[in-house]
Amino acid sequence: MWLKRGPKMTRQISIEALRGILLPTTTPFDADGQILSTAIAANLRAWSATGIVGFVVLGSTGERVHLDEREYLQTIETSREAVAKDMAFIVGAGQQSTVTTIAEIKKAAAAGADAVLVITPNYYRSAITQETLVNYYTAVADASPVPVLLYSMPALTGIKIEPQTIARLSEHPNIIGVKDSSNDVAGFEETVRLCPQDFAVMTGNGTVLFDALQAGATGAILAVGCVVPQICVQIFREADSALQSKLTPLAAAVTTKYGIGGLKAALDMAGYKGGTVRAPLQPPNENARNEISALLEALVVSVSSVA
Repeated sequence: MWLKRGPKMTRQISIEALRGILLPTTTPFDADGQILSTAIAANLRAWSATGIVGFVVLGSTGERVHLDEREYLQTIETSREAVAKDMAFIVGAGQQSTVTTIAEIKKAAAAGADAVLVITPNYYRSAITQETLVNYYTAVADASPVPVLLYSMPALTGIKIEPQTIARLSEHPNIIGVKDSSNDVAGFEETVRLCPQDFAVMTGNGTVLFDALQAGATGAILAVGCVVPQICVQIFREADSALQSKLTPLAAAVTTKYGIGGLKAALDMAGYKGGTVRAPLQPPNENARNEISALLEALVVSVSSVA
């Protein structure tokens, strides 16, 4: 559906479409570093049957920074074809300048994005103040043909979007939510308090999913969810703190500890198509793989024993 927003038309995606677990998909590569389009489609079809509500393609988990423009658009188009129209389809975007970010967003929208998840610029870090972020996201949202979600990922960028800044930006009619990938639960709670109820405040950190839900999260975009989507969906639906304690070790292992290489190895172990990472990233060594395998098995066994 299209709704009028200011001087232009923009696709509408409601907060209800973001209420649940979304998966930030990986980009499988073969041994030569080429994109495996068939693996992308196979993963998306398998994940779609697990109770999740949508996908974020080519965020940081998708190694977007390792893709050229042709590969970026190819991956969006391949993914769009495999995702049902009733599921949220969000695409990662964000360059270092406002003008190039806007250009990228327009291409993502033309390739099928329902909305874009826009990461903070960070190269000139000392110049990226909170006021700079307000100006940046306002200009981007003014020009974007699809709704915008803010993306705060301080572990990678060194830049945090503060709760007060998010609240100011939530007033923009084309900014519909935020993904907060920090583990700052107090800051997350403050963001929820300051923002309107029709603004999606989503966690991107699987180790604090339960805490974020208790703080008022509307949903979550979780890398660990790619490995164990049903478990993440169960935590979301039941606010199960015991299940969260079982998930946390695996969530930490496939994100902060072993990164995307660890996540892709876990995907292979879980029956999905992980593939390899693109250099200079490296796959996990044997010890790391053994640890990930043990954590995944322990989680699955513990959940199965309760069921």
